[in-house]
Parts: sequence; structure tokens; C-alpha cells
Amino acid sequence: MLKKYLLAPGPTPVPPEVLLAMAQPIIHHRTPQFEAVFAEVQSGLQRLFQTRQEVLILASSGTGAMEAAVTNTTSPGDRVIVVNGGKFGERWGKIAAAYGLQVTELKVEWGQAVEPDAVARALREHPETRLVLMQASETSTTALHPVEAVARVTRGSEALLVVDGITAVGVLDLPMDALGIDMLITGSQKALMLPPGLAFLALSERAWAAAGASKTPRFYFDLKRERDNQRLHTTAWTPAISLVSGLHVALKMMFDEELANVYARHERLARATRAAAQALGLRLVAPTCPSPATTGIFLPDGVPGKLVGYLRDRVGVTFAGGQDELKGKIVRVAHLGYIGSFDVVTAIASLEMGLAAFGHRVAFGTGVGAAQAVLMEGMPPVAAA
Repeated sequence: MLKKYLLAPGPTPVPPEVLLAMAQPIIHHRTPQFEAVFAEVQSGLQRLFQTRQEVLILASSGTGAMEAAVTNTTSPGDRVIVVNGGKFGERWGKIAAAYGLQVTELKVEWGQAVEPDAVARALREHPETRLVLMQASETSTTALHPVEAVARVTRGSEALLVVDGITAVGVLDLPMDALGIDMLITGSQKALMLPPGLAFLALSERAWAAAGASKTPRFYFDLKRERDNQRLHTTAWTPAISLVSGLHVALKMMFDEELANVYARHERLARATRAAAQALGLRLVAPTCPSPATTGIFLPDGVPGKLVGYLRDRVGVTFAGGQDELKGKIVRVAHLGYIGSFDVVTAIASLEMGLAAFGHRVAFGTGVGAAQAVLMEGMPPVAAA
């Protein structure tokens, strides 16, 4: 028997309660029964995003919401600033270019965070900029960008701040309204503990004003049409009914845990994973700005990238490898969503054994012990006799 563990940064494990909700007989989406569930999900998403604005629910991957953010708030020829510090920052640039926008790219070394001053300089040089497009957590490099500091920069300009929070929302405290984020995006298959297929997007009043003047063509991702429909607790197009039912349960699980505890759990799991890697003498991909969603670890000399495939296919533990310039050089260990302390212990134990299988000298338990020392912070207290 090969028991499998999904420890990649998306898709992430789905709790049994959510699977059961999605397995219920499907109902029609143009009914009061579905509208009641949809309304509760809408309210829950506002609570998660910490916004007074509607959070629109789209049947798509997160990239669909990224595209919608661009197409609904720009016109051909507009300028945007793209923070490109990894594969998903690069994606912002590709989306913008596909719609005829002028792209000013802020290149950030992989594993590093953007400097807010660099954004400020770019805005001074290009005061006509419509959008600043960035990630909160750049999944490909496991780096965390300083959204709060960048938001302070954009609030003093005409540019809208658009944040891909796909591996940040539900992982760390990212209050949309309080920070002044103009558009915030996430997807179902990360911290929200669902299969892929839903994307979520909220717009500030400034962003809705820009949407009213936008001339970029769109059809399926027409956010004004979606808002008009979703105010009636329905959708412009056929929704992913079963995923919405699962989301209803997933949000309740998060609120029952309490969001402050959800964020603390993610931070603790991240610190434990980083402590384990460093105890094993391994280098972190993002040592100065690590994301609490996933940890990137450089493989030691002599250990090939096929370690990731070996652990997945022969051991049953799925991590993610590197992309582009990091391909074959790193392993990404996720700790977001439906992941707990003993998933981290399993992750580190399998990594130790995998490294040893490829000839790297490992003192078994070194990484596991370092992780456990951090994870003890989350152990429940022993009841008094």
C-alpha cells in the first residue's frame, strides 16, 4: 500500500466535510435553495477579504480573475506596472500585453521581495499608470511581497493596486479595505481547501469607477454583469454548484477555527518547516521574505530534481519542484489550507529519507526534531490532574 500525502501549494488537501458537501445530490442553480447557500457564501467571503465590497465568485481558475481584473479596469494603450518576481508576476505581464497595454516591468530577483521605493519611482516616471499588478505571496519562489507598504505608495497616486492573493488570502491577515487594496484575488484550491475551479475577486470603489470607463473588450468576465447578478444571489453564467456547496462548509470551518488562529497556524507551520530545512543544512529560496504558505528549499549538491518525482511516485508524498530558472534545483513544501502539524512532520521525515536515498548524508530526525520544537507551540495544554 502507498498512502498518499498532498503537500504541494495547489491544489491542496480537501477536508472530508467539504468532500461530503460536494457529494450531495446537485441542485439547480436558479432556485431559492441555491440562492440561500450562495448568499451565505458571499457574506463569508466578505468576512474573509475584510471588505464591505461584494466578493465576486467566478467559475474559473485564479488566472481568470487575474484577467478579469485587467480587462475590466483598463483600455487599450493604458500603462500598467508589473512586479515580476516569479512565474506569476510574469503572468501579469503576459495578460496585460495580450490586451494591448503598455507594460512597465519591475524585475525582482527570484526569492526576493519588491522594494516599495521601486514602485514609487516607477509611478513618478509614469504618472499615467492605471494599475500596479503584484502578488502578495509569489508561489513560484515562496517569497512574500510587502503589500501594505506598496499600498501606501499607490494610495497617493491615480494607479489602482491589484493584488494576486491566491496563496495569501486565508493564510495571512490581508485586510483589503484597511490596507487600501483596490482589487484582491484568490482561488479555491489553496487556503480555501477546495478543488480547483473557483476564483474570487473584490473591487474597491476606485476600481469600480475605473471599470465604468474601461474600453477593453470582455464577455464572460464582465464584472459589472456579474455584480448585477450576484447582488441577486445568483451568477451571470452557470456556477460551479458543487464547489459553492463545498465552499459553504470550508468557510464555516475557517470561522469556527477563528481567522486569527488560522493565520497563527500557517505562520507556525511555516516556521517549523524553515527551521527543519536549516537544521538539515539546506538553503531557503526566500530567506529574508518567506511566505507562510509554502517554503522553497534548495536541494543540496548532488541531489537531482528527480527527487520530487521519486517522493511522489515511490514514497507517496507530493511536493512541488521549481519552475524556469529554479527547475530541478528546489523543492517547495506547502503548509496552507487543510494542513496541520503532523503533515509537516511527515513532509520533513520524507524529505530526510528522500535525500538519503539519493546519497546525501542525513542524520535522521534532525529536521523533524527542529520542526517539532516549533510545532510544540501549537500543542494543547495538558489538563490538570
